[in-house]
Amino acid sequence: MKAKELDALSREDLQHKLKTLGEELCKLNMQRFGGRVEKPHMFSVIKRDIARIHTILNKKS
Repeated sequence: MKAKELDALSREDLQHKLKTLGEELCKLNMQRFGGRVEKPHMFSVIKRDIARIHTILNKKS
């Protein structure tokens, strides 16, 4: 997601999005250790989105 889109969300929505992204990252890690990852580029995309959300949450507090 873009930073502007995330900035428009409320604090609760951002925390929910953060939880969802964490679950997706966990699933990808399970696939990695299981043998096959269909979309390996998603690791960096999800980690980058998590970092963006943390940054915006820090700005809002």
